[in-house]
Amino acid sequence: MVHSFIMVKTAAGESERLVDAIRDLGQIAEAHIVAGNWDIIAELDTEEVYDVLKTSSSDIQGLKGVDDAKTYISLDD
Repeated sequence: MVHSFIMVKTAAGESERLVDAIRDLGQIAEAHIVAGNWDIIAELDTEEVYDVLKTSSSDIQGLKGVDDAKTYISLDD
């Protein structure tokens, strides 16, 4: 199991709409609007690292209103 976090920066006023769209993605365990350098933090569990890449680069970054995303893979259990 690969556990990871995706930090998402959204266009102005898009966070509420996008957090719902991100939550609807199959691999996402949780997603929250947060204060700070990023607008949304999504947590996901996948079988393989390739699935993390697909979720981040295709599914999330492909959503209209997403300006940037960074992915962090957990190294502990």
